[in-house]
Amino acid sequence: MTAQDRIDQYQLQPHPEGGYYTRTYCAEQVFSGDAANDPFPAGRPWSTAILYLMEAGDFAAFHRIKSDEIWHFHEGGGVELYLLRKSGPLDVIRMGPEDQQQVTIPAHHWFAAAPIENAGFTLVGCTVCPGFMFQDHEMAIAAELRTQFPNHAEFIDRYCRS
Repeated sequence: MTAQDRIDQYQLQPHPEGGYYTRTYCAEQVFSGDAANDPFPAGRPWSTAILYLMEAGDFAAFHRIKSDEIWHFHEGGGVELYLLRKSGPLDVIRMGPEDQQQVTIPAHHWFAAAPIENAGFTLVGCTVCPGFMFQDHEMAIAAELRTQFPNHAEFIDRYCRS
């Protein structure tokens, strides 16, 4: 299978971070919006899932969301996740056939991802709880991120689109 085969098979569309995706699941249950009990607005699904594909040379730019995100390796070459912890260190987490199969990115943490060199393509699934909504998605601005994490400027510059 090639990347284009999977893009066609799953009808993947370009993702704002880079790569291609399609939503595969959206929970029927939604938050009520009761401010005393729900941290999320009314109508937010409890959980969502996507398939996400990156080709060699592409990357998911640094971004963060308001929910935990679980990545599940499915197919292809491996992928590296770059996670900027609030305390400052950069975690590099490898996923793939010989590496981790599942990784959780905590809510509100900046992260990026890229296929491992010579990977061809990688296909992962991403599950978000509470469910993903694009209004919770924040793309990093390199200059701002560098001020927060000056020791990781090389990674920030490489994996930001602005």
